[in-house]
This record gives sequence, structure tokens and C-alpha cells, in this order.
Amino acid sequence: MKRLTITCMMLFAVTSAFAQTSLSKQIADWERAKTFTKEYLDAMPDDGYAFKPTPEIRSFAQQMDHLADANFAFISGATGKKSPFEGSAEKMADQSKATVSKVVMDSYDFAIASLKGMTDADMAKDVKVFGMDMKTGVAFEKAFEHQTHHRGQATVYIRLKGVKPPQEKLF
Repeated sequence: MKRLTITCMMLFAVTSAFAQTSLSKQIADWERAKTFTKEYLDAMPDDGYAFKPTPEIRSFAQQMDHLADANFAFISGATGKKSPFEGSAEKMADQSKATVSKVVMDSYDFAIASLKGMTDADMAKDVKVFGMDMKTGVAFEKAFEHQTHHRGQATVYIRLKGVKPPQEKLF
């Protein structure tokens, strides 16, 4: 019986440590993504923010605004917190480098601050995001996947403007 109790206690400790590490990892990943995205925003010249590789797709500014809009929407849906950004970044009249960069960085700050205020139990809660049922942690993972996808698309914009994109930051 004593051996079973010790084994159960060790299993609980390992499970708790893994869950804590998982939340800590998400925070670290979002912080790394913020830094990486800032490098993208900085790499694009001011005149590149209005650039569209073809007429029917988003400009670089709109691409980055879309990333921010989704960060705000995913995190707001996952946490129930009101987004600190009103409206749509993509529809802002001011699509300057300074304005777009601020909105995008604010979207990462919202995600990171939200994660830092959460517990493992919070991450396991059921939520509805964009009409779909999922766990809070899954919503954060999908938001992370989305921002990675759109930052990756921005590489092409930067290269077409003759600029070398930032070096990958996997770790």
C-alpha cells in the first residue's frame, strides 16, 4: 500500500510538473513569436506596408493586421476577456508602419498577459471560439498556429521588396 501511495504521489507530481511546463512553454512560445513578428514588422520598409504582390490579395499591412485581429479574437473567445482593440485592424484608415506595428504588438501583449493570468484548470475549460467547441488551451494553440501561418506568408512580401527576411526563431 505504501508503495502504491508513493507511486501515485510521484505520478501526480510528474503530471502537475508537465502541465505547468506546458503553460510555461506556451508563454515562452508566444513571447518568442512576438519578438519574431516584430523583426518582420521592422524588416519591411515603410513604403512596403501598402505593397500587394497581386491586386486581389492583402497588402503587407493588411496581412499583419489580419494576424492581430485573429490574435485578439481567438484570445478574447478563449478567455472571455473583452478585446482591448475595438473594430478591425484591417479596416483602419492608418495603415502606416508605426500604427500597424503597435496594433500587432498589442495583440501579442494581450495573448501573453492572458496566458500569464491562467492556470492549468483554466486551460482545460470548455469554450466556444468562432462557433466551435474546444478547450481553452486548444484555442490558444490554434491562435498560435494562425499567427505563424500569416507571418510565414509575410516572408514572400518582404522578399519581393528586396529585403532579406529575419532568421527563423524555432527556439
